[in-house]
Amino acid sequence: MALDTTASIKKKLNSRGWRMTPQREKILDVFYNLPQGNHLSAEELHNLLDEQGENISLSTIYRSVKLMTKMRVLLELELAEGHKHYELNHPYPHHHHHIVCIQCNKTIELRRFYSQAQFKTVSEGRFSAN
Repeated sequence: MALDTTASIKKKLNSRGWRMTPQREKILDVFYNLPQGNHLSAEELHNLLDEQGENISLSTIYRSVKLMTKMRVLLELELAEGHKHYELNHPYPHHHHHIVCIQCNKTIELRRFYSQAQFKTVSEGRFSAN
């Protein structure tokens, strides 16, 4: 399964009665151009778009990432900072998990497959698996 393209996402939106607005397209562009391993909160996304000269309200960003998460284009991550982060939903073999240190809140990406038993071992230590 390949990563969704803007055209395929537009088709999904249209089939559900929504449309690819210029704001949604700009938001997707940010995620497509984000270095692998980076995650953005809605606020970080808003600040980044603002720095690029895009005038997209924070409420539009929240609605858009919620919709894109519902469509499985983005993944919503509950990391240690107390707010949600988002990243592209990469299909296998690029799918990955995250562990978060419960002492220092550092997030580490796991790029290989881990069994449930391995996750249990990790989560019994100072890390929480996501």
